Amino acid sequence: MSEYRYYEFQAIDRPLTAAEMATLRNYSTRARITPTSFVNEYHWGDFKGDTDAWMAKYFDAFLHLTNWGTRIFKLRLPSRLLSADTTELYCDGECCAVRRKGDHVVLSFNLEEEPGGEWEEGSGQLAALVPVRAELARGDQRALYLGWLLGVQQGAVDSDEVEPAVPPGLVS
Repeated sequence: MSEYRYYEFQAIDRPLTAAEMATLRNYSTRARITPTSFVNEYHWGDFKGDTDAWMAKYFDAFLHLTNWGTRIFKLRLPSRLLSADTTELYCDGECCAVRRKGDHVVLSFNLEEEPGGEWEEGSGQLAALVPVRAELARGDQRALYLGWLLGVQQGAVDSDEVEPAVPPGLVS
């Protein structure tokens, strides 16, 4: 069976400069690089960059998918729009993690699941997830709560841990 790895980054708050795009090109000769994105699919080999460093420096959204069940979704927001302290109430550190990087907060939603049947291609999936970033920026914490529920489902949250408040718009 062949391997499939999909990596997509999006710059939302500001476009990449020509120098930044040239720096990113050093990591892949096959990637599609624009002022607002970096996209690459691998069927052999792997990504040569550091996704955390790229999120801290260049990009505001990221998606990584594999045919063996890895799913990683990251969002970077200015800390004035999303408090890391509030976010930490919902993050277990495994399925939902938060880290401060300068004036930004980077959220990571991670899932490792057994693949079933045909694998999903990554193209177009990040675009469908990017609106979550705007919702978080407006103070909507539903995505954080769903990240916490993912941690519960995956066994990453201790049974004696206190459940965070259910945000408006979700039924408990």
